[in-house]
Amino acid sequence: MSAPGRSIRLFLVDGTPNGLITAEIMNWTGHALTSPRSKLTELVQRPECGRTGIYFLVGPDPENAMRPLVYIGESDDVAKRLRQHNRPEDQGGKDFWEKVCLITSKDQNLTKAHVKYLESQLINLAKGSGRCGLVNGTAHDYSMLPESDQADMAFFIEQVRTILPVLGFDFLRDRQTLSTQLHSASAAGQSGVTFEMELAKYGIRALAREVDGEFVVLAGSQAREAWVGGTNYASYRPLYEQLTADGVLVKDATGKVSFAQDQAFSSPSAAAAVISGRAANGRIVWREQCSGKSYGDWQSAILEAQTPELVEE
Repeated sequence: MSAPGRSIRLFLVDGTPNGLITAEIMNWTGHALTSPRSKLTELVQRPECGRTGIYFLVGPDPENAMRPLVYIGESDDVAKRLRQHNRPEDQGGKDFWEKVCLITSKDQNLTKAHVKYLESQLINLAKGSGRCGLVNGTAHDYSMLPESDQADMAFFIEQVRTILPVLGFDFLRDRQTLSTQLHSASAAGQSGVTFEMELAKYGIRALAREVDGEFVVLAGSQAREAWVGGTNYASYRPLYEQLTADGVLVKDATGKVSFAQDQAFSSPSAAAAVISGRAANGRIVWREQCSGKSYGDWQSAILEAQTPELVEE
């Protein structure tokens, strides 16, 4: 059974998609405001920046093209903290960030204790996700909140994790949810659809499922022992090398390479390229396990079956 839909309201403050954007979820007291660093002058003049809140500074990671660098902070006066972070690094600022996202409360009920607790919890979540490099040092284990407040903050965090990806920030999505969703579906008797890819010449076989809009190669799937595709589709070569460096692609004593964990990809072709060690059309090489149809043919058949009125006679 799929999760219920959610309503998120986005507002382009200056009428452009690359400027200040606010986001709210129905029946949630939280309020999100995001901005590029180039709009910092306008941002700090917003009333939200004078409230108690948490914020995320986000920028590229020069050592890992697959993930961003993130700093998570809290303050009673976010505008003041952002001015400090905007200084040159030799003056105590931070150079890496290009975007900022601020989370406050519309009813202004977040206290200093609340945001310190949120900061510590969110830092731990970001570390566990493996989707970003953290600029923060060790997170303080701040748990000095009444039990009822901790329950309220757990709900608040779930809303933050829902709204951030809508704003383009994916670093709080937990890798473990991939396995959890797959196992939950199996436990509920929902077999789902499994895709299979084989490179018979090299004795390679891989399995994948679609989970939450991502194409997930399952743990134990095999891949080529090295990238062999030269400079073609160069964007996939760094992906292969990064997964190797991160310990996702692991070589055993015989030289065989396999996935040590479930790994999400943006498309079937990205997954196929990593497994093949060269460019590959995922819509052709992945096949639905039961029917044997290619991913592309399987997808087309599903579309036509569900929308017959759109099929041309």
